[in-house]
Amino acid sequence: MRVLIAEDERVLADIVATGLRRETMAVDVVYDGDAALERAAVNDYDVIVLDRDLPVLHGDEVCRRLVAGRVPARIIMLTAAGDLGSKVEGLSIGADDYLTKPFDFPELVARLRALARRSPQSVPPVLSRAGITLDPGRREVFRDGRYVALSPKEFAVLEILMRADGGLVSAEDLLEKAWDENISYFTNSVRVTVMTLRKKLGSPPVVETVTGSGYRL
Repeated sequence: MRVLIAEDERVLADIVATGLRRETMAVDVVYDGDAALERAAVNDYDVIVLDRDLPVLHGDEVCRRLVAGRVPARIIMLTAAGDLGSKVEGLSIGADDYLTKPFDFPELVARLRALARRSPQSVPPVLSRAGITLDPGRREVFRDGRYVALSPKEFAVLEILMRADGGLVSAEDLLEKAWDENISYFTNSVRVTVMTLRKKLGSPPVVETVTGSGYRL
């Protein structure tokens, strides 16, 4: 899952981003409304975490423009205004969910995963393919009943491959969806991660490399 955080409280934004990366999500962070629109225009996000009181361009206007531009990402608003009227207003301008500050981090994670399941390319809560069961909520993977301990990036790559349902996923797509924008497209991170993932999943191998094209499960 790829997430954009638009939050002007930099400490909070960075703490949330770090936590979400530990939850196997790829996360980009911006601190004002204009930057949020710019990133949403060039990157494909599953969910946008949008602070309502952003500088430069207010979060409400960012939300309106994202909706008007038919950006497919789901939007969850974060704000200190927790009264019913504020919630209704936020949802009425196009937000898919609304969470007031302060919030519990596990609740944010649960809401993000729920919103991702409602995206145009929604997936079931638990994925199963080729004897592998992957539970995004619990961050657990089993192969033929055997627990497989994966790093956050290995988990993210496996989840993307399972979502493809047997389809081919290019290295570029894996970089786009499992790593944030700071990763270099010339890195060998995808190849190394797939190699270690294949080893951990065991025999017979289930992750296929299609030379020059990508990977599939």
